[in-house]
Amino acid sequence: MVTRRGIIAGTGLAAGAGVAGAVGWRAWRDREPASPPETDANGRLLWRNWSGIQSAYPAARAAPASEDELASLLKSAAGPIRPVGAGHSFMPLAVTDGTLLSLDRISGLIDHDPAALTARVRAGTRLGDLGPALAAIGQEMPNLPDINKQSVGGALGTATHGTGRGLKAIHGEVLSLRLATADGEILDCDATRNPEIFNAARVNLGAFGVVTEVTLRNQPLKRIHKRVEIRDFHDTCDDWPRLKAAHRNVEFYAIPFTGKAALITADVTDAAVLPRGPDTDASATMELKTLRDLFGWSAPLRQWVAQRMITDVPPQDMIDDGWKLLSNDRPIRFNEMEYHFPEAAQIEVLKEVVAAIEAHRSDVFFPIEVRTIAPDDAWLSPFNRGPSGSVAVHAYYKDDYGFLFDLVEPIFRRHGGRPHWGKLNSLRAADFAALYPLWSNAMAVRAHLDPTGKFLNPYLRGALLGGSA
Repeated sequence: MVTRRGIIAGTGLAAGAGVAGAVGWRAWRDREPASPPETDANGRLLWRNWSGIQSAYPAARAAPASEDELASLLKSAAGPIRPVGAGHSFMPLAVTDGTLLSLDRISGLIDHDPAALTARVRAGTRLGDLGPALAAIGQEMPNLPDINKQSVGGALGTATHGTGRGLKAIHGEVLSLRLATADGEILDCDATRNPEIFNAARVNLGAFGVVTEVTLRNQPLKRIHKRVEIRDFHDTCDDWPRLKAAHRNVEFYAIPFTGKAALITADVTDAAVLPRGPDTDASATMELKTLRDLFGWSAPLRQWVAQRMITDVPPQDMIDDGWKLLSNDRPIRFNEMEYHFPEAAQIEVLKEVVAAIEAHRSDVFFPIEVRTIAPDDAWLSPFNRGPSGSVAVHAYYKDDYGFLFDLVEPIFRRHGGRPHWGKLNSLRAADFAALYPLWSNAMAVRAHLDPTGKFLNPYLRGALLGGSA
């Protein structure tokens, strides 16, 4: 997508009183959301997540520099102890009035096996730093999420994933891990050493202990050809099975109120590097916001203008190492709800969601993300029931996101979706128990590792134990 402000500015329809009123209303609502005080009554400093909707005033903040220092800390730190990485989860996973624990100083590549294509990595490493570190040893992660600001530990803990044919979520490529428990013990876990803990703690929400390092199964560093193109929304939906089979990485964004979709594919190539150039995603998203602000009062007019803005946009092509292209900068903050479904249900869910938004929520302008994920066998993985497709709905951080719960989540739940662990949802322990066949096994492991609930904040007590949040 490229800027098409001239179309908006040039249309005489933008001068109507209805549009002027809509613009005034949006200007009033387009204020910066209020921020909590920087300190509380006890002088404790504010912590907020990336989008700003979760906040806390921890009594203590800890950033141990080594595994031994962490183990010692866990024995005496005030609970709830909540690990935090980039703060990119939208759920209150890191919220605590006890100890907020950062692993930023426990980061970096430890060693690697060039023959086996594996690498041992400390859990505080940010994905954006891991890409070039692995590239330096000729390796790359098989897949990357849309944003690479997260820490390795945080990405594993919430089942963060990318998209692509036969490609698992990040935790699906973990061969072993080290876990610091509530009493300061360090456990080595893999398929043969503490296998039940390994199965339970690969996706762990920071509730089983603190993952300190992992061994990742990687692949040889490859160059990919990434293409972004605008297509008809319904044609893209119809073509989705073929697209998934034809490309290594594929996803698309349904663009509400336009009848269009942005298709993104990535395939291995030996072609010469063609740098991605300046990011245009943010400006394209704000163009959609401008359309909403000017023409939100008339869906047909909004679509008419949108199609003249984006129908003739040429495809964008870029060629480079995969770690440089698969993740993106996302400077525009948002709140997000994402659920995962059996592949066969994904497009039906998407169409229902788009229809509901276009019928009831003219304020929505963020594109809706559609991805595909291969299965794995972690007990709390949303993908352990077979190949999955995800649908992710976003709301601009200045806008009301209540529609995600009132309008979108009922559709997601009716189709048996499992929520992304780090993204907005209203589910509780009984709901998760019904969705995950090995839920009770995982909760038994958690209770054994942390019998006093040192790692449980009020949200996790509700989500895992069924207590009051």
